[in-house]
Amino acid sequence: MIKIKDAFDNKKAFIAFITAGDPDLETTEKLIYELVDKGVDLIEIGIPFSDPIAEGTVIQEADIRALASGTTTDKIFDLVGKIRPNVSIPLVFMTYCNVIFGYGTEKFTARCEEIGINGLIVPDVPFEEKEELRPFCQKHGLELISLVAPTSDDRIAKIAKNAEGFLYVVSSLGVTGVRSEIKTDIGEIVKSAKAVSDIPCAVGFGISTPEQAEKMCAQADGIIIGSAIVRIIAKYGRDSVAPVGEYVKSIAEVCHQ
Repeated sequence: MIKIKDAFDNKKAFIAFITAGDPDLETTEKLIYELVDKGVDLIEIGIPFSDPIAEGTVIQEADIRALASGTTTDKIFDLVGKIRPNVSIPLVFMTYCNVIFGYGTEKFTARCEEIGINGLIVPDVPFEEKEELRPFCQKHGLELISLVAPTSDDRIAKIAKNAEGFLYVVSSLGVTGVRSEIKTDIGEIVKSAKAVSDIPCAVGFGISTPEQAEKMCAQADGIIIGSAIVRIIAKYGRDSVAPVGEYVKSIAEVCHQ
């Protein structure tokens, strides 16, 4: 049985994010297979939402394109259910509480279990409110992934102690997006987390180059890249599979060296 921790076994994990339905679900299917083929260890599948508060312009626009193409939560469930038997790495959904609550929390988490989703990332549900979702996730075998930010300070240990799957370390203040430089002391955040838990720590928000990936992998257990991939998809649309694959391969080589 596939587990999130499998992504971190004996290597630095490369976690990739794409928005389901951008530019359409047929391309999303091809992209997922390409990500797996080029060495990604875990895929975050974004469920598009009209008000994604944690996202920068690149992913906001991806959500708009996905929704405009007719993407729905049910269609995403159907797509993942179709491809899951052919994908041997962990898959998680990244979405917002309105999507889950609007669909019905029990129904949503039950469908996740049915199609083989391993976990959820819900950026607008803070640690203190996780119990709104955790019982449903536990019932259906989903790991609810926690986030820590540079401003989490003394909350880092508390969050890490109760974290599941992996700890999502937000590298910078603000929303998602490519950054020329990451100034946060990632090593210190990871050290605080590791003092209370052996939970794998993956760094996201702002990583886009092999050099940044290498630097972050030296300080954490893995990296997360979203906006840089979504930007390629925005540029090439239905022809984005090959250029995304080329880019992803260059990052995977650094993570797995």
